[in-house]
Amino acid sequence: MSSTPSRIAVFIDGANLHATARSLGFEIDYKRLLNEFQSRGTLVRALYYTALLEDQEFSSIRPLLDWLDYNGYTVVSKPAKEFVDALGRRKLKGNMDIELAVAAMELAGELDEMVLFSGDGDFRSLVVAVQRRGVRVTVVSTTSTQPPMVADELRRQADVFTDLTVLRTKVSRDPPERPASGERRNVGAGPLRRAKAAPPVKPDQLIP
Repeated sequence: MSSTPSRIAVFIDGANLHATARSLGFEIDYKRLLNEFQSRGTLVRALYYTALLEDQEFSSIRPLLDWLDYNGYTVVSKPAKEFVDALGRRKLKGNMDIELAVAAMELAGELDEMVLFSGDGDFRSLVVAVQRRGVRVTVVSTTSTQPPMVADELRRQADVFTDLTVLRTKVSRDPPERPASGERRNVGAGPLRRAKAAPPVKPDQLIP
């Protein structure tokens, strides 16, 4: 049996993970998430995908993206497109599936395991293609909500399905401590703890 550490890449569908964690009542601590998968083997790459509205370039999401970019993540983003549908409703299109899939296929030859943080059923074809190249695929989402946040076909295709509730204690952000009376807040806290991980694009505004 080989003692060589497993080569792992983490792919995060940012809006999807945010919506999943929010539905479970907690926020992701991305430093803890990175540490968790670094402890499981050789972390080749950790990629975070998000679409941004033009007016979000300087919004509350920017400190999070900057922190990720300087702390071990590769951030991949593009502008979301806004349009009005046939019923006159404002919609946003910010699909990052192609960018994630291309990167996954490019990295597949260097990996033993791919960890995909998304429940989007469109990724099933990608999972199949990566598996054909000998890569084990773990999908992280949840079936603990009604309806489940993960598509059944994606969950069944994965070699391993991990419910985000199982990882909660390892990757969630600690609730903020209430300062004692008269005590000043700790202004030295890192940007990850100061900034709220607001969704780059609200998932219910996205179209497939």
